[in-house]
Amino acid sequence: MAKLKTSAQEMVAAARTRIEEIETADLIARLDDPDLVVVDIRDVRERQRSGFIPGSVHAPRGMIEFWVDPDSPYNKEVFADPSKSYVFHCASGWRSALTVATLQDMGFEAAHLKEGFSTWEAQGGPVEMPEKKG
Repeated sequence: MAKLKTSAQEMVAAARTRIEEIETADLIARLDDPDLVVVDIRDVRERQRSGFIPGSVHAPRGMIEFWVDPDSPYNKEVFADPSKSYVFHCASGWRSALTVATLQDMGFEAAHLKEGFSTWEAQGGPVEMPEKKG
């Protein structure tokens, strides 16, 4: 295979130079803020396996641009309030960095959790597990 023009790692690094990154401890401290919306873009299987931030909105990475766009037939109301602060996260901060850079290009302001969910619990962040289906 030929070398890519831009690697995924280079794309993430470029995105991180122009977006707001939130440290884990800072997001934990803000969890009670009623104007904060935490958006989990991980795959549903990741959420089932490792849990999620209580109160977070699940928005799969593959649909996020469509869910945020008010002109899209897939638009979700949760993204319609300009007074809210949105912080996106994935497992390690790579997917969320690319997501926030893309949303910023669209005109949607957001930040992302720098280290992702990977350090969340170890730094004292609350984790909720999904209900077992039986």
